[in-house]
Amino acid sequence: MCPEITVTVVDVNESRIKAWNSDTLPIYEPGLKEVVESCRGRNLFFSTDIDSAIKDADLVFISVNTPTKTYGMGKGRAADLKFIEACARRIVEVSDGYKIVTEKSTVPVRAAESIRRIFDANTKPSLNLQVLSNPEFLAEGTAVRDLKEPDRVLIGGDETPEGQRAIRALCAVYEHWVPKERIITTNTWSSELSKLAANAFLAQRISSINSISALCEATGADVEEVAKAIGMDQRIGNKFLKASVGFGGSCFQKDVLNLVYLCEALNLPEVASYWQQVIDMNEYQRRRFACRIIDCLFNTVTGKKIALLGFSFKKDTGDTRESSSIYISKYLMDEGAKLFIYDPKVLKEQIIHDLSQPNISEDNPERVSELVTVTSDPYEACQSAHALVICTEWDMFKELDYEKIYKKMLKPAFIFDGRRVLDHLHPDLQNIGFQIETIGKKVTATRIPYAPTAVCPRISATEPPTKKAKV
Repeated sequence: MCPEITVTVVDVNESRIKAWNSDTLPIYEPGLKEVVESCRGRNLFFSTDIDSAIKDADLVFISVNTPTKTYGMGKGRAADLKFIEACARRIVEVSDGYKIVTEKSTVPVRAAESIRRIFDANTKPSLNLQVLSNPEFLAEGTAVRDLKEPDRVLIGGDETPEGQRAIRALCAVYEHWVPKERIITTNTWSSELSKLAANAFLAQRISSINSISALCEATGADVEEVAKAIGMDQRIGNKFLKASVGFGGSCFQKDVLNLVYLCEALNLPEVASYWQQVIDMNEYQRRRFACRIIDCLFNTVTGKKIALLGFSFKKDTGDTRESSSIYISKYLMDEGAKLFIYDPKVLKEQIIHDLSQPNISEDNPERVSELVTVTSDPYEACQSAHALVICTEWDMFKELDYEKIYKKMLKPAFIFDGRRVLDHLHPDLQNIGFQIETIGKKVTATRIPYAPTAVCPRISATEPPTKKAKV
């Protein structure tokens, strides 16, 4: 798209950079391998020589992680900006001349001001650093397409002549492939807040439809039909109205909690409470799904084998951060279930690592080795299982041989579809013999009614039974 621009990606992690320079990239993303292989060594380079890359650059993107704080003030909600600060100090230390420094990471409002203060406190006579905000709006699984065909590019900067000059320079880069009308320029603070607000709105949509899914299950409505009906309203639209076991990933929960903390810090408790409900509903949906599994399996899963298909937070990625699969696994492990987990892209080591975290393993990592088996084959995971649980919407799960799976499972054989990927197969699955439970729909035809062999006598609180009950 712009072969005349040289891009150098730097990181302190030598093994990660080594992987980027190899045939096996450290992450899975559709189309990314082809892009890297076509550009690497020409105008795309990966290096651990951070100082040289900064010195040679005209434009520096800060793209480090901004995780939720796990300590001190704002623990569990505020963004931890220690990596942003470290980058700012490194940049000002080794830079000379004119450079544009751009926030690419998701940051709280006025983070650019903190970067500017670090620059100003350590400036040199020959140094001129301009700070811009240019948040990314890529979605994992479609990141390459989102980069090539973005809905919009947002650039925020100072409302000064030098700030506007920096904005124009960054616009010129994007104009190589993005139409000018899709490039939005604004002040820095609006740009920073827009990223948080965008993720909060998307998470809100998911929690909203998930709340309706609970109502659908209680009333006999179908959340897919409800979503279609409301999504055809042009004021609402049909995006992000897919009910599921809840949202995951590195962004949504982190950014909503960051927004909640920001509102609390600015003495806006009602606004903070509103956005906190998005997180609360997501947690409720996960617990509710796990409870439904336990309830359908005759109110106990202790010692029962359950096949869990899908561990990444969504399809077409190997990313497991805040995946609903982790929490579904936790709730089932809490009840003593034996989990056999399969995912086409997530490594065994990653699954074990995620489930061994203190908040998931209840400070008892030994139980993971006792209760969790990671398999490389979905059919192996289903062998002698009481239930099959779909937690990720991988396309391959639509193509499995369910007759073969049914023969391998204990009876009654349950399918819990947490992503609605098997809707089109319900009649066939029912004919095979599966008992189907799915998000946002009460599939009553698949329930096995409890039919005792003897009629239990009615026992009134006011009248004694006419015949002594036999137990």
